Amino acid sequence: MELCNCITIYTIIYVIIVAFVAAWIYFQRGIGQCHSTTDLTGKTVLITGANCGIGFMTALHLARRNARVVLACRNKDRAEKAKEEIIAKTGNTNVVVRLLDLCSLKSVRDFAKQIIEEEPRLDILINNAGTVSGGKYRVLTEDGLETLFATNYFGPFLLTNLLLDLMKCTPHSRIINVSSVMNNYGNIDLQNLNAEKSYSPSKCYAASKLAMVLFTRELARKLEGSGVTANVLHPGVVNTDLFRNLSFLFRYPIKGFVTLFCKTPEEGAQTSLHLALSDDVKTVSGKYFADCRLMESGANPIIHNKELAEKLWKHSCEMTGLSSKRMDSNK
Repeated sequence: MELCNCITIYTIIYVIIVAFVAAWIYFQRGIGQCHSTTDLTGKTVLITGANCGIGFMTALHLARRNARVVLACRNKDRAEKAKEEIIAKTGNTNVVVRLLDLCSLKSVRDFAKQIIEEEPRLDILINNAGTVSGGKYRVLTEDGLETLFATNYFGPFLLTNLLLDLMKCTPHSRIINVSSVMNNYGNIDLQNLNAEKSYSPSKCYAASKLAMVLFTRELARKLEGSGVTANVLHPGVVNTDLFRNLSFLFRYPIKGFVTLFCKTPEEGAQTSLHLALSDDVKTVSGKYFADCRLMESGANPIIHNKELAEKLWKHSCEMTGLSSKRMDSNK
């Protein structure tokens, strides 16, 4: 009898948690839409994680605008399949696949070198790739970095910096970083940036998304006068395969509610498209967007901590092997 009561109590608690998550997701669902008709003929766009979800829909729409689209992906087969689908739907054959594993600093460096050698210009860089969970236990990459943080932050940080010279040579280029509303629940502990002291997948995810916002704001400050802008966005809670790494207990119930209440990948891509295309944000830099509009009040107050952003930048340079003087010397 006691066992039955315990099972009933746990079931009720579980249902309440899932219902709360579903309600939170529903109320996070916005309706922003990109209305720009900008043509991108002669321009080059690079999108990480472009083989599925938001990244794929972003690539599809930019290909329709006649851009040269570089799909930066880890899985070659999935990327090639995405490429063929984009070409079939848009008629734009100027779509290429380049392999990139953001968990590997060597892969990031090799990829950046390849792009610099192959591409004479880079008009738009969209750091879209990301993951929700690195797993129940802390797992390190080949570089000794926590896997989730490496994918969501350190990889994009290094990639962006390595491509800056190319972007500075391209008039009116734009950097677009995809974060999440979960940055609101994040905190940056510079002494535990690699989860050395303690590890929680949810806290690490929130911190990685907050780091992305702080990085964008500091990057924008360093890029003042260069002709390159950098902005960051929350795409909304979107029905993508980001939840694939959650535990079995939560993955399928959340996925069910996500299907019912979340944005579609196309809806989730709208703010990325707005920042890539709209003339209204041509000179805007260092700002946080959601639903195709400025949403500074919707972000974590910590993003205004300039001193923390500077320290995070320095730590990030050290952890990725990048010179912290690189930006100043290349202005």
